[in-house]
Amino acid sequence: MRWKILLVVVGALVVVVLLAPARTSVAADKAEAAATKQAEAWLALVDQGKYGEAWDAASKLFQGAVTRAAWAEKLAGVRGPLGKLLSRRVKSERPTTRLPGAPDGKYVVIQFATSYENKKQAVETVTPMLEADGSWKVSGYFIK
Repeated sequence: MRWKILLVVVGALVVVVLLAPARTSVAADKAEAAATKQAEAWLALVDQGKYGEAWDAASKLFQGAVTRAAWAEKLAGVRGPLGKLLSRRVKSERPTTRLPGAPDGKYVVIQFATSYENKKQAVETVTPMLEADGSWKVSGYFIK
């Protein structure tokens, strides 16, 4: 009888130990999905040429690094020559808590394989960060 109880307890512990990483992974996947969804919504503003609105929707860190007017001017100079967006797909998502030159926090570095009229193969890197209010907001954007 004791063996049966011991086996049930040990079996239950094994299940808990095996499922614990899965729960953490599910939480990380949900965070990545939320960050990616926000990045895609933010990119939609950029794609429409709503550069000022994209700045408004960005993180406080982003807004502190560049003024709204400077952002709109610089982005128009970079995105304009590329032409119309043809396609974009998520290439990779990497959660991290540390980035060079940025405070520690929760970030997801997302790379998109993107194609434009005048640049068939580009890689856009969008980095949403988790704000104090629990929302994801873009803290960095690069095109290569």
